[in-house]
Amino acid sequence: MRTIQVGMIGNGKSANRYHAPFLLDLPEKFKIKTIYSRNHARDSWAEIEGVCYTNQMEHVLLDPEIELVVIATRHDTHYEFAKQSLLAGKHTLVEKPFTMTSAQAIELFALARERDVMLQGYQNRRFDSDYLTMKAVIESQKLGTLLEVELYYDYYRPDVPQAVESYSRMSSFVYGHACHTLDQMLALFGNPQRVVGDVRSLLGAGRMNDYFDFDLFYEEPLKVSVKSSYFRAKARPKFIAYGTKGMFIKETEDRQEEDLKRFYFPQGHPDFGKDRPFEFGTLIYYDEQGAYHEEKVPTVESRYSSFYEAVYDTIVEGKKQLVTPEQTIALMRLLENACAGLENKSEDLK
Repeated sequence: MRTIQVGMIGNGKSANRYHAPFLLDLPEKFKIKTIYSRNHARDSWAEIEGVCYTNQMEHVLLDPEIELVVIATRHDTHYEFAKQSLLAGKHTLVEKPFTMTSAQAIELFALARERDVMLQGYQNRRFDSDYLTMKAVIESQKLGTLLEVELYYDYYRPDVPQAVESYSRMSSFVYGHACHTLDQMLALFGNPQRVVGDVRSLLGAGRMNDYFDFDLFYEEPLKVSVKSSYFRAKARPKFIAYGTKGMFIKETEDRQEEDLKRFYFPQGHPDFGKDRPFEFGTLIYYDEQGAYHEEKVPTVESRYSSFYEAVYDTIVEGKKQLVTPEQTIALMRLLENACAGLENKSEDLK
């Protein structure tokens, strides 16, 4: 089996919590060779054994052994670093949000085609266990005709927006969080026919964006709602799906992030990210004979390593990208349009 040598741009939380553990989970397919950061002496993360740490970008971009470059830096640096990687002829994986504008995304995908390399957005949340469980329930057709799906991604972190006194697109809740949930819906249902968005700064005009509410309208009768706020003292259920024959509700979210935050990584932990029975979702439906059913649905087991397995298949076997350029561009248009509306509201109040 061919092993892909990986170079990483950035050595912060994203690189060490959401990428490195899952690359290390696939040692036959990937090897992290080099990690670049501007000042490694100030990095707070422990070094990974066998990895070269450098403050020289060329040690990543000019190394002929490195095939794949992972961009895990601030949102506003993604475009420039990805462009440098593509110009160096590297397959490139970019953290979300992919870029700051859809125009930047379109330019980068054109460059990737020109250089004949893979360019992909890192949408690891397609392997959230709660999302995959809801998807499996919908596909079972026990809900009948699907009518409505609600997706919530809530926090109670008022200190975050309270600490930010001015608005910027880079720090907006939409760019940092809707990029997860909107992508899941685009992957599951495709592009909506119509979108109605309510994006706010709850602390007042010109402050950090801390709330969003999107209604995505598909072919009748399906409507999808994607909502989130920093001011939810009690989180709403993660997923609810309604159909003509029943409903499914998943109260709790995927546990991988919870484990990652306490440094409980997948290596050596077979229970990593797994739900306990009391966290299983509930399916309620009427069968063809009109009999009522209410049952717990065991959560689909999943790891973000599966995203990297898909990346491997694209690079080595030539399979279609899991996250297509068209999906990424559609997502960026949704995000930038939402932020543009909020920014115009702020301008109107000045």
